Amino acid sequence: MTQFWGYAAQQSTTPLAPYSFSRRDPKDHDVAVKIEYCGVCHSDIHSARNEWGNAVYPMVPGHEIIGSVTAVGPAMKKFKVGDRVGVGVIVDSCRTCSSCKAGEEQYCEVGATLTYGAKDRYGDMTYGGYSNNIVTDEHFVHSVSTKLDPAGVAPLLCAGITTYSPLRHWKVGPGTKVGVVGLGGLGHMGLKFAHSFGAHVTQFTTSPSKIADAKRLGADEVVLSNDADAMKKEANSFDFILDTVSAVHDLNSYLPLLKRDAAYCQVGLPDQPPTIFMGNLIFKRRHLSGSIIGGMAETQEMLDYCAAHNIVSDVEVIPIQQINEAFERVIKADVKYRFVIDMASLKKP
Repeated sequence: MTQFWGYAAQQSTTPLAPYSFSRRDPKDHDVAVKIEYCGVCHSDIHSARNEWGNAVYPMVPGHEIIGSVTAVGPAMKKFKVGDRVGVGVIVDSCRTCSSCKAGEEQYCEVGATLTYGAKDRYGDMTYGGYSNNIVTDEHFVHSVSTKLDPAGVAPLLCAGITTYSPLRHWKVGPGTKVGVVGLGGLGHMGLKFAHSFGAHVTQFTTSPSKIADAKRLGADEVVLSNDADAMKKEANSFDFILDTVSAVHDLNSYLPLLKRDAAYCQVGLPDQPPTIFMGNLIFKRRHLSGSIIGGMAETQEMLDYCAAHNIVSDVEVIPIQQINEAFERVIKADVKYRFVIDMASLKKP
């Protein structure tokens, strides 16, 4: 075991603070990574504050990790020391269930091992990317192009793949009309991808102040979703709508905008269940669905696509010492569009 350091929540009501902990030494197929940047996801806040009711403390959050390889296990052939790599939301899965065999490790039927706040197969607690180093099995480590800004790449490991995967699954591309609900960390990536895939993209927002930015990011149209007349004009016109909003909101405002047989996909995770008027689904055979991240192969595909098309997240880089302030700003939606921690600011306790 090797000693590392980072920032941890000791309980749900305490701010993140410096913390030292141990990780395993690299096993046969492991990769040790010096963390250079780590994105700040809203789920880090939910987890650190036990808002989902399953937190384990001390907790070192962070699952949007970019860094460089510092050591490899003796049987590891995928990476070499010095490679730029990324680690996302999960660091293991059973590898044997039907989902894992299909390359959909995120849906592992035994339960994928989260990058932080979970027990791994060796019985050790996982600690995330708000730290100086991570040790992970090579299967859950991704190659990252040196052509892209590493800080901008970090959120691709969660916000990027969370939006890329459903857009690919529902075959968004030229000739499709797509709506994106919400323009935040997830929404701005969904907008960028849908535009890049060649779809006609409409951004839905409640904020007139976001209209110009939505168009800058690739929106063909922007609709204020609190304008009832504007919403009615969009009825029965969308092939696919991606909902990235994690606050409680009324899906019944958006479902009538779908064409017959079209799909509505929820990737934001509100803390209360929605009330759905079933007529909005059954009278047009519409689909209401959900999606989380992507499998390991799809995540690598997404990273390669971003390298080929020069796509990264819009980020605000901060030192680790500002993480508690950043949490409060995320809650207020006061960031465009993702905080990323420069881990060079992390000092050994």
